[in-house]
Amino acid sequence: MKNLDPARAKWIRVRMGLLCGIMALGLGGFVSSAYRVQVEDAASWKETAENQRQRRLHIEPKRGGIYDRNGAALAASVEVPSISADVVEMLKGIDGQNAQAAALIDFSTRIAGALGMDPSDVHQKLANRRRFVWLKRRVTAEEAQAIRELGDLKKHGSTYGPGKGVVKGLGVEGEGRRYYPGRELAGPVLGFVAPDGFGKDGLELSLDEELRGRVEEVRGLRDRSGRLIFSEGTTDESSLAGHDVQLAIDQAIQRVAERELDVAFRTYETKGASLIVMDPTTGDLLAMVSVPGFNPNDYGEAEPDARRDRAVTDRFEPGSVMKVFTVAAALAAGSLKPTETIFCEHGTYSIGNVTIHDTHQNDWLSTTQVLAKSSNIGALKIGLGLGEPGLYGAYRRFGFGEPTGLPLPGEASGVLRPRARPWFEVETANASFGQGISVTTVQLAAAMTAIANGGKVMEPILVRKITDSRGNVVKEWSPRVRREAVPQTVAKTVTEMLTAVVEDGGTGVEAAMSGFRVAGKTATAQKVDPATGKYSEDKYTASFVGFVPADKPRLVIAVVLDEPMIGRYGGDLAGPVFRRVAEASLRYLGVPPSNAAPKIKNVKGSDADPSLVAIQKPGDPAQVEGSEPASAPASPDAPGAPVGPAALAGPPLPSSVKVPDTAGMGARDAVRAVGAVGLVPVVEGSGKLVKQLPPAGSAVPKGSSVRLVFEPAS
Repeated sequence: MKNLDPARAKWIRVRMGLLCGIMALGLGGFVSSAYRVQVEDAASWKETAENQRQRRLHIEPKRGGIYDRNGAALAASVEVPSISADVVEMLKGIDGQNAQAAALIDFSTRIAGALGMDPSDVHQKLANRRRFVWLKRRVTAEEAQAIRELGDLKKHGSTYGPGKGVVKGLGVEGEGRRYYPGRELAGPVLGFVAPDGFGKDGLELSLDEELRGRVEEVRGLRDRSGRLIFSEGTTDESSLAGHDVQLAIDQAIQRVAERELDVAFRTYETKGASLIVMDPTTGDLLAMVSVPGFNPNDYGEAEPDARRDRAVTDRFEPGSVMKVFTVAAALAAGSLKPTETIFCEHGTYSIGNVTIHDTHQNDWLSTTQVLAKSSNIGALKIGLGLGEPGLYGAYRRFGFGEPTGLPLPGEASGVLRPRARPWFEVETANASFGQGISVTTVQLAAAMTAIANGGKVMEPILVRKITDSRGNVVKEWSPRVRREAVPQTVAKTVTEMLTAVVEDGGTGVEAAMSGFRVAGKTATAQKVDPATGKYSEDKYTASFVGFVPADKPRLVIAVVLDEPMIGRYGGDLAGPVFRRVAEASLRYLGVPPSNAAPKIKNVKGSDADPSLVAIQKPGDPAQVEGSEPASAPASPDAPGAPVGPAALAGPPLPSSVKVPDTAGMGARDAVRAVGAVGLVPVVEGSGKLVKQLPPAGSAVPKGSSVRLVFEPAS
């Protein structure tokens, strides 16, 4: 620069200085930015990098299982494969919109062939070109293997795209599926789980929070086998798993109860039915049955009505079963003595403008006979003697008018009119024999435990305990006495009275068991016709509630049949169901028969053979109650009880009939033909009718049994 003009040299030095300054400023800014990125904002940039490298995963914990009291699985979760797709990855390496569109069509066809789907449905899912889309969930092992082969590099080499190349972006994800090993067993109690993983109906719904477990979001990847690879160590998926639930239900007793109730449901062509088996000393619900039922594995095929748990949701007028609690309350209050006799007004009694009838024109009946013959007039006189406050308070002590507190959705509390005003005399009279109030099957069973165990109403227990995945008890239900309904001496006295119901002359002889003393009560309550607001003459609720053995009760069983089409009387329809369930359950529990118990003769199906089904016997004692508000009779259990004014005015029935010819008929038609003439069909076996005794055309007394033997067709 010495040879340069001084002015030019100066200008060069200025330019160099400016350039160096600019470079220094740029370098300083770069260093400052690098410091900020690598030091000051290091944490946020690291998080951004991790987000780009990894994906967020929602860990769906394994749903807890539901088990019976002995540990047998009633509901379990199993891992099944589901197919997903990353469409962006699938089209990677294929250039051009037209080429990609053609590739999607080809991929859709090949994927649809592997999954057994419609190609148009697959193409519709791929057309959105999302990073994640479900193609088909919960597929078979064969379908999952076919998808793996589509993306197998070893099989197709490195060729991608249409044709026979590898289809990239397909994933086989592991998903939980709810499985019910017992199929229809306890279906309405258990409910089901929807594809979104949430419980619907039954225990799956009410205990959904405990069963689902804790859903957690983590960052990581899944390998080809569906196992999680976590960026920050490993997460124990068992720590997130749902809790296990152990029920009080015994699978063996539940199965027997469902079988017998289903036979009655189909034989008597009822609208529905429910049954409860309860341990009177602990309150454990050993069986809870509702028919028609459904298979939770195929819940989509079931009607909503079949998924309803009738034992807790359906309320009905109980009828004569309430006479048990009326008598117990009067004995406890001292308004009635066990040896007292009641004048039953020759079978007709008027209160205001309402006339109440007994089928038999009884005069004086003891308290035991009031129960055994199911006299409405005797019961209402006992109720009126107790008084409206005493009767209402007694029903409340037995648990009526309030839910039992079972962890099931939709439990009804029944209807026991609140005492906002005193009951009218006719309301008290009707309530004393089970009209004008409504109950549920589980309420009846729980109330009867107070008679069976010495006066204490036990809280029904459906869930015994909830445990976590490590076996630690989270919550446990122990036997709990809700209240004392009556003194122990009164309960024992009523028990002895109830044994007369199943003895000769009582309304429940069909419930009698050889080797065991049975205590119970029948009911055949007329239902209210919604169209008229009056009691129907052809719609009934037939029930039997009792316990066995009477001297040391092990089981309380409540059987309720809703609107049977063949027969109507609770003793004849529900009594045999009680007997067969009780016999099988006592054998299962190892309870030996008592030598002191009466030997029952000529009781149909007393050996608990499920193939023997006794149909309603018109000539047997039975109970019908229900009176129209004005003057229609409320007729009690009685042999051949006519129903309604028209029936009372009709001609007397003949003393003998001819046995109809049932040759060539199916089981249902044969049962109807025999029952239509007033005979009792006794069905043995299934299939083709091979024998009829007595033979067709024989003249036999009305009410006699006709044996119909069926054998499977060869």
